[in-house]
Parts: sequence; C-alpha cells; structure tokens
Amino acid sequence: MTSQERPGSRLGRRHLLRAGTLGVGALGVGAASVGLDRSLRDPSAETAAAAPPLHGGETVPFHGAHQAGIETPAPGSATFLGLDLRPEVDRDGVLRLLRLLTDDAARLTRGEPALADTEPEMAAEPAALTVTVGVGPGLMERAERPAPEWLAPLPAFGIDELEEHFTGGDLMLQIAAEDPLTVAHAARMLLKDSRAFTHLRWVQRGFRRSPGTQAPGTTMRNLFGQLDGSANAAPGSEHFSKVVWIPEGPFAGGTSMVIRRIRMDLDGWDEVDRTAREQSTGTRLDSGAPLSGGTETSRADFEQVSVNGFPVIGEFSHMRRANGVDDGQHQEIYRRPYNYDIAPPPGSDAISEAGQIFVSFQADVLGQFLPIQQRLDTLDLLNQWTTPIGSAVFAIPPGCAEGEFLGEAVLR
Repeated sequence: MTSQERPGSRLGRRHLLRAGTLGVGALGVGAASVGLDRSLRDPSAETAAAAPPLHGGETVPFHGAHQAGIETPAPGSATFLGLDLRPEVDRDGVLRLLRLLTDDAARLTRGEPALADTEPEMAAEPAALTVTVGVGPGLMERAERPAPEWLAPLPAFGIDELEEHFTGGDLMLQIAAEDPLTVAHAARMLLKDSRAFTHLRWVQRGFRRSPGTQAPGTTMRNLFGQLDGSANAAPGSEHFSKVVWIPEGPFAGGTSMVIRRIRMDLDGWDEVDRTAREQSTGTRLDSGAPLSGGTETSRADFEQVSVNGFPVIGEFSHMRRANGVDDGQHQEIYRRPYNYDIAPPPGSDAISEAGQIFVSFQADVLGQFLPIQQRLDTLDLLNQWTTPIGSAVFAIPPGCAEGEFLGEAVLR
C-alpha cells in the first residue's frame, strides 16, 4: 500500500473492483431481463391488458321498433330538456324540427358528429348514448293531430309544490350516456339545431352510479340510500312489454312518460333513525328486501304482523301504498329515475338541495300511474321528506326505421 492509498482517503482497488463487478453483474441481469421482456412480450399489449375497460366506444342502435332509452339499461348520466315551440312554428315547422332532431340523434348515437357540429371531436366517444324524444299536447296541436286523452297535465295533488320552470313542455329530449361530457355535447348540439323552432323551458341533469362501479342490472340507490326500482319488470320480457308499450292506436309501439322532479329533505332525513326510515318505506335499507323477510325480489307478506299485533309493513309505508294492498288494486309502472344534487339556495342553512328526477314509463297513464300516485298522495309516510316541485307528461312515439323520422307514424 502506498502513502496515497491510506485507509479512509479513498476506496481501495480491490473494493472498487468488487463493487464494479457487482454493479456490472446487476446491470447484466437487468439488461438481460429487459432483453428477455422485450423478446417475449409486447409492451403495448401488456399496457392494454392492465388498462381498465373503456366504455367510450359503446353504441346503442338508434333505429328500431321502439325508441332507445327506455328498455335500454340506464347509464350513469342523463340530461332532460323541456322545450316549447316558438309561436310562429306551424305543422310544417314541427315536421322539419323532428327530421332535424332525428338526423342529429342518429349520427351522435353512432359516434359521428351532426352535420353542423362545430366540435366534431367531442362526438367520437358515444359512450352508449341514447336520445329519446317525447311530445306534449302543445306539439300535437301545432301538428294538427288530436292528442290522446291521457296526454295532459296530471291532476293537482296535495303534496305538490310545483314550480313553473320544472313543469310542462311541448317537447322533451332525454339524453343519456355513460359519460357526462358526451351528454353535455349531445344536449348542446340538439339545442343549437332546434333553437330556430323552440326555446328552452327547463333543464334537469341527473346521475346514477358510474359504469364499472356495480354489476350490470344492480338496482340504483337514491340519495336516501334506498334501492329504487326493485319491483321493475325485467327488460326484454313479455311482462315488460305489457307494462310499458302501448298496444294499439297512433302511438302503438310507443309509451307514455311521466317526469316528476322530487325534492328530498336530506337534512331532515339525517335526523331519523334507521328503524323509522325502514318503516317509512317498508323495506330494509341494506338489501331492499321487504320487512316481512327475504331478498330484494321476494314478494312482500302484507299479512304478517309483529308480536304486538301490528302489521310488519305498516299501512303508511311507501311499499304498501304503491302496491294498493288495502284497496285491492295493483298497478305497475317501469321506473327509470335519476338523482340530482345542486347547490342550496344562497343564505340557506341547508347543506344540500337534492332529490330525484322521477321518470316512469307505462302503457296507460290513467290506468297505471295515476292510481298509484293518488294512493301515495292520500297516505305515505315518505311524504314527510319528499316534495314534488316539477311535473310533466309526454307521449313517446314508437321508434323509426332508417329514412324515417321520429313521430312520423303519429303525425302523418
């Protein structure tokens, strides 16, 4: 060892060589691993395999016997538009409007831009987009066609506190997709192309669980935490067809739509214990099963009584009233609701302004929806925390074939 190689002054040659050898060995193993990885695997394929599934390219056929957006599984985001016809729009104007909306909707649901789309890139991911068109009595009058008896405002209910800017309308557009940006672009495109014929009456934006959060077919929860729509008929079944599709007449193959904006008092709901919450609905909050036992899909036993002799599912419960147990009636509707949650009014002590965009489809408004709503209006404990603030009824024309426009079979 020389004086220049004293311990502590610098690492000795042997140590350096050993470290260098280890470093080369480590580098060699790493290089070999990289080489082996590249020779056996395609990095792009590995990345694709690890990436989450994409929903942007999913499409729902626009043309068909029925309009999409009814029997179609409800996606995560929806916007509902209520439109009024401008005073100068006549029958020919109505037909031009429907042709234009049909062409736009058919393109957008395919993932293609509409003809006058100034942001065509935003149409590239349809994300299971559907556009459903409904007509009100005002549009039928302008088109010089008689409206069916049921196409009219619902009768006044004692629980209603309706606000004009969420009520009525000549035309309704339901725009729904798995992506809110897709919905926003489609809504803006349809509004831009219809503004020469209509002006906007109301907008309602709603949401459900995002795709991939739960298994397909899982019943949605509303903001009270309740499973909402457990009693729905199964889409694609004969039962569904009987409940939803109008069997004959001008609207055969179509349906009726009731849309109600229901404010939910979440702050008041927070003050109620779990037992009282379940008594108000007649179901368990965790599973959606009736209080009489079973699972979400079990038939409720309305005859079952407690040890004290009281009905397990109370006469005041939402489930019992909706089922018409005490007056021997039973009607069915198909529920397809969405939640909403917006900022509370300025200066309010409330921490939320939230609720449900209640949407139901049924073949007969007067024979199916109306009796249910009348029973709920008369007695339903859930009314303590819910208030309808908007209401409208629309006729949903049947679907159309390529080359036709929505409503053509009805208006011609």
